[in-house]
Amino acid sequence: MLHFKTIPEDYVRKAAQCAQVAIGCSRAAHQTALRGVTKPTPVLAALTPKVRAFVERSAALCQPDHVHVCDGSEAEASALLGLMQQQGTLKPLPKYDNCWLARTDPADVARVESRTFICTDRERDVVPAARIGQKSVLGNYIAPADYEKAVADRFPGCMRGRTMYVIPFSMGPVGSPLSKIGVEITDSPYVVYSMRVMTRMGSKVLEALRQDETFVRCLHAVGAGGVPGWPCDPQRTVILHRPADNEIISYGSGYGGNSLLGKKCFALRLGSVLARREGWLAEHMLILGITNPAGRKRYIAAAFPSACGKTNLAMMTPTLPGYKVECVGDDIAWMKFDSNGVLRAINPENGFFGVAPGTSAATNPIAMSTVFSNTVFTNVAETQDGGVWWEGIDTAPGKLTDWKGQPWDASKKTPAAHPNSRFCTPAEQCPIIDSNWESAEGVPISAILLGGRRPEGVPLVVEARDWKHGVFMGATMRSEATAAAEHSGKVVMHDPFAMRPFFGYNFGEYLKHWLSMPQAGRKMPKIFHVNWFRKSEQGKFLWPGFGENSRVLEWVLRRCDEEPCHQETPLGYVPKQGELNTQGLGDIDMKSLFSIPQDFWLKEADAIEKYFKEEVGEDLPKEMWTELETLRKNVKHS
Repeated sequence: MLHFKTIPEDYVRKAAQCAQVAIGCSRAAHQTALRGVTKPTPVLAALTPKVRAFVERSAALCQPDHVHVCDGSEAEASALLGLMQQQGTLKPLPKYDNCWLARTDPADVARVESRTFICTDRERDVVPAARIGQKSVLGNYIAPADYEKAVADRFPGCMRGRTMYVIPFSMGPVGSPLSKIGVEITDSPYVVYSMRVMTRMGSKVLEALRQDETFVRCLHAVGAGGVPGWPCDPQRTVILHRPADNEIISYGSGYGGNSLLGKKCFALRLGSVLARREGWLAEHMLILGITNPAGRKRYIAAAFPSACGKTNLAMMTPTLPGYKVECVGDDIAWMKFDSNGVLRAINPENGFFGVAPGTSAATNPIAMSTVFSNTVFTNVAETQDGGVWWEGIDTAPGKLTDWKGQPWDASKKTPAAHPNSRFCTPAEQCPIIDSNWESAEGVPISAILLGGRRPEGVPLVVEARDWKHGVFMGATMRSEATAAAEHSGKVVMHDPFAMRPFFGYNFGEYLKHWLSMPQAGRKMPKIFHVNWFRKSEQGKFLWPGFGENSRVLEWVLRRCDEEPCHQETPLGYVPKQGELNTQGLGDIDMKSLFSIPQDFWLKEADAIEKYFKEEVGEDLPKEMWTELETLRKNVKHS
């Protein structure tokens, strides 16, 4: 018989102190731990009917020994930390305040895009026309029968001997009209603790569900196998989404991008479907507030692929005197036009799940001021004094334990920290968190930036001529691949809107949805493409980046005010000579930074055409073909 329980705070406190945590332990140990302590309160009956039905079905399928409904309390979090320390999942980092180190199975270190699927009745709802019946880079389709088989092959009995945790969570501030609720079921305490950081989780969400029972069902199990302290089943990992049923199912991976189902799975893949259905936008975008010396504050959203500087921009320390940047979010934006026609955005997340390598006091001092308390570090290196280290943070200390738990040998040229190692940190700790970051109505967006890593040919900043041109810029984004996914090397990949791994439906329909945004009475943000990563022929960056990017934002804001500080080029509008503030930067090769090589751009146009034909086909909106021909014509006559 299943044992449904909550854990009273006095028991949790005692259990945490004694390091004998009853969550997930055997029935005998559980009863022993409870002796002399308040009897657990039955919670199943307190759940709303739909949540209770979801829990009961999941329990019948997965057959856990116990079920624990999470309340999100500090006592519960302490108990989870004690349990994970006991299980070998986490070890404390005594150098910092309440920081922990996790080491994953070496086969479970990144999102598994090749095993991530969307299930609908019609393949074309997921895959553009050009790739029907073939592998598509814009979405993996799975038929309903195969979906059911994948679940049936993996989930029956998969939680025997474990505790099933029920996580009620809100993407966005609880009660906001822009927020959505989910319930994740998992057998991983690491996932529970991380979801507590990354979402609003617990009793308040259960209360909100009593007002409106609409929620996304999320089922996750780590599977059997893996290394001690990190159960997983990498060979059979699968991540499934069924938008019609508001359902996400994940098996075999404990890594955050695959297991924290509120993140990419809900906030982007399922979120994009909900956004299309309801008339808003769910995007892979940071949100920042920027205040000029006169005290005027505006907000910008920006879409970059993972590990391309999103967190650095979201937490920028401007070098321009009198400017201030504040962070609303570093990864995901949900945006909806209000009754006054203003595009408003919320960060649906509650924390930062950031890439550690490359983060330092020089590149991102704000992140460094954020992460050294109440943080779980995953797959970073460990120092002798109980701290963490990763490539790019500073000079390597004498002795390190690498991300696999082995003594690090620098001579072998293998990284001490995994290139996709992470920190999971509460957003409220950020010293420049925006005062409106939890605003229920969201913040007003004045500009949208698009960009990626382009070492050649692409100017520092280009303004779209109009909304259609901006959508074309997003549709044609290309960037070097990053360590956040399974890809390796410096291959330049098409990554439209930085959403390539995250589309929940047909990409052609996604573009049509973006094109439908301009409507009577709406104040459309301006769209820009930026590239901080252009290099000289000698391989050196032409632009210093980081805090100096505030100079580009200054020009962006001036254009939002319709200042005539621009000039037209074949690609769109760029700063007029002398209108981008470079004072104090020394010798910047502005000519190379903004050059538009004809040969490069004719090849780029050909690559875009090939991509459109081979990956999208007849589902591509005609406006995109028109924009491509305009680009080619402009470049030929430049």
